[in-house]
Amino acid sequence: MVTEANALEGSARTAVGAPLRIIPRLDIKGPNLVKGVHLEGLRVLGKPHEFARYYYESGADELIYIDVVASLYGRNSLLHTVEQTAREIFIPLTVGGGLRTLDDIRTVLRAGADKVALNTAAIQSPSFVRDAARKFGSSTVVVSIEGVRQSDGSYEAYVDNGREPTGVNVLEWAVRAAELGAGELLVTSIDREGTGEGFDLSLTRQVAESVPIQVIACGGAGRIEHVHDVIVDGRADAVALASMLHYDYALTRPVDHDFSGEGNIEYLRSGRGFGRVHGATLGEIKTWLHERDIVCRHEDPIRA
Repeated sequence: MVTEANALEGSARTAVGAPLRIIPRLDIKGPNLVKGVHLEGLRVLGKPHEFARYYYESGADELIYIDVVASLYGRNSLLHTVEQTAREIFIPLTVGGGLRTLDDIRTVLRAGADKVALNTAAIQSPSFVRDAARKFGSSTVVVSIEGVRQSDGSYEAYVDNGREPTGVNVLEWAVRAAELGAGELLVTSIDREGTGEGFDLSLTRQVAESVPIQVIACGGAGRIEHVHDVIVDGRADAVALASMLHYDYALTRPVDHDFSGEGNIEYLRSGRGFGRVHGATLGEIKTWLHERDIVCRHEDPIRA
């Protein structure tokens, strides 16, 4: 069994100048990759394993899978997708959504996940974070925090994929999660998510400056410049991207599936409502950042 001391290994913040991780985030509903705005209005883009394989081949450092309806239905339904991905892709995979017990975590890890993202169950029972870190190691536990800015400038944590307020202060919860043994925090601004208006730099910076562990910024990227901003001004250690990557690939890949029953990508082809999101490949993003002295973990655009 992993001891608490072992669990805390590697949880110190990466030194300044450490390579940046760029992590595609794939929100999944049933068998499909979906995307919305403010975590709502989800539309089908395609099959998650196809996007995941493309991102792996294009130089992704890690992947994040989130079952966006798991907490709503009380279960995570990604096991088949995780197993399929693990057979084809050899970079760290974080899986979240509906994980409420140590057995739930053990099951997704056995299916091929390397880390788990905990949100709803962690806030409802903070000791769950401590127990998970002790059992599986701190490096396995990512606490996902979804925040909404309040009128006084503070941030409230939400659960159930941004559906339910908790009354919990984001900064206080971030500090507590780190103390309990979380190895990383995935910090999502619900206000900015899917808008293309840029990350909430204040949210990310306040969390990053409050904890000694890695912070992954998520929510709002619409241009490559936004990635630079959240690293330099927001002090993030890693960036999770969705719309920029998904829309680029969805519009350029061969369309060989019919999603007319649940939605399709015609709204992307029309250009209506997504003018703030400028699609880009991982290679383009890493090259642009490298030219501005931001060192990425893997700068090769295509893996051998």
